[in-house]
Amino acid sequence: MTRKPSHFFAYIARLRWIRRWGLMRNAIEENVATHSWEVATIAHALALIRNRHFDGEVNPDQVATAALYHDAAEVITGDMPTPVKYHSRVMREAFGEIEHKAQAELLALLPEDLQADFRPYLQEARWAPEVLAIVKAADRLSAWLKCQAEIQAGNKEFEPAASQIYQRIRQEASPEVEYFLEVFAPSYLQPLDHLLA
Repeated sequence: MTRKPSHFFAYIARLRWIRRWGLMRNAIEENVATHSWEVATIAHALALIRNRHFDGEVNPDQVATAALYHDAAEVITGDMPTPVKYHSRVMREAFGEIEHKAQAELLALLPEDLQADFRPYLQEARWAPEVLAIVKAADRLSAWLKCQAEIQAGNKEFEPAASQIYQRIRQEASPEVEYFLEVFAPSYLQPLDHLLA
């Protein structure tokens, strides 16, 4: 039996070419693929921390997989800078509609017999509330850590973003985020020799 070719993963692989933080001067370039991997690892950790220390019952594998695909639609839409995306309610609603259509377009690239398996990860609207909350928290942590790396590299342009993102993290902080900030975040600013010591 001959199977119809699918372009899905060829599209997904192109996330490495989508640059993030396009409106700002970057000392350290970041692409959507690298960001998605970092968000997935942080989200997975947050789910495990919630389950281990705070009586959670979230599925860490489901959270990590949702996080891996959380920005997949950007291979179609590109990375919309946060100040533009959240400029107004109208802009946020318009971009939300574009994201939903891009997610559906990506899903349609898959063979029909796999679409139901990928739908819970590619379509954010189908995520359980606890999955959404953890992935959003991991996304913010990743953005804040990127800002910290830029500041440490002498790029003061990221100071306002770092402050705004950290304020948002503190406002919405869950116990697992507090744990991550206390236990894991400080090491991100350490030089390699200190990490190996």
